[in-house]
Amino acid sequence: MSNRQREIKSFFFSQYFSDGLRISAGILIPALGMMQLGHFDLGLTLSLGALCICTIDSPGPATHKRNSMAIGSICVLLVAIITGYARMNVYALGLEITVFSFLFSMFVVYGNRAAAVGTASLLIMIFMLGKDEPGNEIIPYSLTIFAGGVWYMLFSLVFFGIRPYRAAQQTLAENVTDIARFLRIKADFYRPNVDLDENYRKLVLQQIQVSNHQDAVRELLFKSRLVVKESTWASRILVLTFIDLVDMFEQIMATHYDYSEIRKRFVGTGIITDIADFLDLLAEDLDNIGYAVLANARPEKLSNIEPGLEKLKTKIDAIGNDQTVASNIVLKKILINLRELGKSINNLYKYYHSKASDGLLDTDSPEVEYSKFVSHQDYAPHIFWDNFTLKSATFKHALRVALVCLIGFITAKNFALGGHSYWVLLTIIVILKPGFSLSKQRNYQRLIGTIGGGLIGIFILTFIPNKDVQFVFLIVFMLGTYSFLRLNYVVSVIFMTPYVLILFKFLGVGLLNVAQERIIDTIIGSTIAFVASYVIFPTWEFEQVQQNMKAVLTANINYLQKIAESVAGRLVSVTEYKLARKDVFVNSANLSATFERMTSEPKSKQYHIKDIHKFVVLNHILSSYTANMASALVRNMPQQPHADTQKLVKRSIAVLKDTVAKIDDVIVSTDGPQIEPPKTEPVKPPFTEAQPTPDEMLMKEQLGFINKITVDIAKITETILR
Repeated sequence: MSNRQREIKSFFFSQYFSDGLRISAGILIPALGMMQLGHFDLGLTLSLGALCICTIDSPGPATHKRNSMAIGSICVLLVAIITGYARMNVYALGLEITVFSFLFSMFVVYGNRAAAVGTASLLIMIFMLGKDEPGNEIIPYSLTIFAGGVWYMLFSLVFFGIRPYRAAQQTLAENVTDIARFLRIKADFYRPNVDLDENYRKLVLQQIQVSNHQDAVRELLFKSRLVVKESTWASRILVLTFIDLVDMFEQIMATHYDYSEIRKRFVGTGIITDIADFLDLLAEDLDNIGYAVLANARPEKLSNIEPGLEKLKTKIDAIGNDQTVASNIVLKKILINLRELGKSINNLYKYYHSKASDGLLDTDSPEVEYSKFVSHQDYAPHIFWDNFTLKSATFKHALRVALVCLIGFITAKNFALGGHSYWVLLTIIVILKPGFSLSKQRNYQRLIGTIGGGLIGIFILTFIPNKDVQFVFLIVFMLGTYSFLRLNYVVSVIFMTPYVLILFKFLGVGLLNVAQERIIDTIIGSTIAFVASYVIFPTWEFEQVQQNMKAVLTANINYLQKIAESVAGRLVSVTEYKLARKDVFVNSANLSATFERMTSEPKSKQYHIKDIHKFVVLNHILSSYTANMASALVRNMPQQPHADTQKLVKRSIAVLKDTVAKIDDVIVSTDGPQIEPPKTEPVKPPFTEAQPTPDEMLMKEQLGFINKITVDIAKITETILR
């Protein structure tokens, strides 16, 4: 199968298409069903309720989906009733828009799912602006919308309940593909013609993708297991695959070398290109496994890894015997890492072709371990009130949304065309994000998508008059809209605009008038949102990058602390190591994401951008070497304590703690409580020490390099803080 065919099939097997199919069906069924019964208007109202609630239907455990959609349905009902009566007075309506825009934008403090509830509430407020219902019809109309929301909630939960682990399987498959891409980027470090700095940037960007999907799998898989309190064969295979994937990612992260030096020493031998090709071969195997997991099939091996390893070994041995070439020790280390990586990939294949996985999980109390690896959202009321300060980015965002929606409402009342002026507010709501860079990106995508989609819609309705064909296009565009909503927003909007135009044509509204009105209203809303994101309580990434730096350094301190305890003779559990590793990877991804958003902001706001990039790269190198050491310590527990190794690791921790203290001194505002470096009691070593083994000498060398990296991080941090 060619890569192009695999990509196309992967899309149709993916959670994105599955979401698009579910959402489209959930919205269409009420309208089509009621149309058959002669109550099309009632069906449209039910579909409107489903349309609002579908925004909350993001991937996650069934209980979270149920609770959020139930709360969202109640919020939608209340907002629909209030808006229905408020629209009878323009001043009351303006006040309601301002207050609700602020209130529901503040829901962001409770996480993405709560933010989606706020978005659903704002959507129904905007849609109700275009409904001229008499006073005695407002409550029945709002209850019908509520019924549509409840219908969608039940439909989605049934859809999810049929195959409860399918969403986790799809997200896991994406994670496999992400790691394959990460491995290919690693392979490029061995290609002499690839720029190292640019490749590091690609690497940290891909790390964001890997981290996000790993978090999504944890949410879907571990929380679902905690809810059902059982371990089926399907879930066992998914858990084993995911655990091995996380360990494999650590392996890949841990294999860091001085690539510039390797290129200089071995470029003439051709070995580094062979290593890159072999890594690409392993990545192809991972892609094959990812596709099989996505397609719910058993993956078949693409190639035998052993012959490739033997060829590399023969060539590396030949280089070692060549007196004109430098020592091949580093190449032997790379070969060992490649063997370990090959074993991990072979293990993944075995899970799907044998019963070896049976009994590997303790199903008596899985929540004891797994519950530690998933986050738990705190919904305490004080979190909401604690953010009522201009030091909070969320509070500034909510104020900005409220003011801009009021401006948009006034503008739409005075300048917008036709009877769909609420499109101005709709554009503002979907474009405005907490950060400038995200708002800028969404603005561009919305404009391009609306104009491009508008032209497609006009072409179809002008040159294809057959209503049956137009209805088929309506279904296709609807599927495309919701399938690409999380995958590629600009493509989603390109599908959305002709979908809306064809829908309005079926409802008897003029084609060119609607197309012109939608494009102009989108331009008005986009312009207002763009200007507002720059001048009204703007939030720039440099304001929070120091918090991200502090968080990642604190996570590294905790990771190094586990190593310190281990080399001091204390038995550190694998779970403790993995939790520390998870914190480092998650916080590193957050820092990388902040840096990437910073690069799309105005040049005047990109303070110390080059130094922050160096910090990101140094942090990646530090976490790589720390992961390498942790992996070795886990394999060789318990350790005999040695004073030299303890001094080195304590010195590194002290440097990082001092750096965190300096960041604390300059942080003026935070969005939450201060992150304190972990405080642990030092472990006293025994009075006698054994002589160090060769492995322990190597550990001492690695700790020395880690110490050098921490000093470099401290220096670059001082430059950033100036």
